[in-house]
Amino acid sequence: MKTLITIVGPTAIGKTALSIKLAQHFSCEIVSCDSRQFFREMRVGTAVPDDDELAAAPHHFIQNKSIFEHYTVGDYEKEAIAKLDELFETNDFAILVGGSGLYVDAVLKGFDSFPTIDAAVREAVSKNYELHGIAWLQQQLQQFDTDYYTKIQSENPQTLMNPQRLMRFVEVCLGTGKPYSSFLDQKKNQRCFAPIFIGLEASRDVLYDRINRRVDLMVNAGLVEEARQLYPNKELNAMQTVGYRELFDYFDGKITLERAIEEIKKNTRRFAKRQLTWFKRNENVQWVDFKTDSQTIIQSIECQ
Repeated sequence: MKTLITIVGPTAIGKTALSIKLAQHFSCEIVSCDSRQFFREMRVGTAVPDDDELAAAPHHFIQNKSIFEHYTVGDYEKEAIAKLDELFETNDFAILVGGSGLYVDAVLKGFDSFPTIDAAVREAVSKNYELHGIAWLQQQLQQFDTDYYTKIQSENPQTLMNPQRLMRFVEVCLGTGKPYSSFLDQKKNQRCFAPIFIGLEASRDVLYDRINRRVDLMVNAGLVEEARQLYPNKELNAMQTVGYRELFDYFDGKITLERAIEEIKKNTRRFAKRQLTWFKRNENVQWVDFKTDSQTIIQSIECQ
């Protein structure tokens, strides 16, 4: 059985630096599962590894897609598993690193299989969302999949404010005539690897300070200019990302630049909190302080 060293944790905690040290020690390659670092047009605002970091160890799924491409977590699962199968032909180890919990789960557990939905249904759902707002999506899900709606409301209420997720739920219900939840928890594909989880964490004050400083560094590195270039495409799904949305509001004249930067910091802190909530549900994650020496982590991995 091959080993997939999986490094998780909140944004700005130091996952990239650790992944490179582990890749160098185990002479293996890194598979990114950061759902925004895929896009080549979004470099500064997604904290893509710099040129020195990319040269220090082979990376995959970094700036390999365009914001104009339709790319789903299901697409990523297929491509990531194919890449891991390839890497494991010549190495017993590979590194999976990133803060996108859904994408991590897709690689490790497999993604539920859903039938293809007619494009007309998808278009109708999208149009109704434009006309009636997110409340319409919530009502549709509650009507056609009451149990799943109740479960989300209890366990993950922020999902009920995510229009992309809700549109997917509703289009499956309408397109198949079955509850969305009826397609969940199907038998997953078997994986050829065993994961070892390493979670990086820090006290809240330390983490928030690291986030604030990272945002300042992004601004100094040209985040505002990058966002301005992407502004004409602000309606794209990829653009619904912290660090860009706030600057789009600034370009629209809704807030000042200073306020936009403060909003980026605040929303990034909230995002980090959601990431931790997601990963803390996994009892197999070995949590370590972000300052833990990499040799200590390596010894822990080699003892498993």
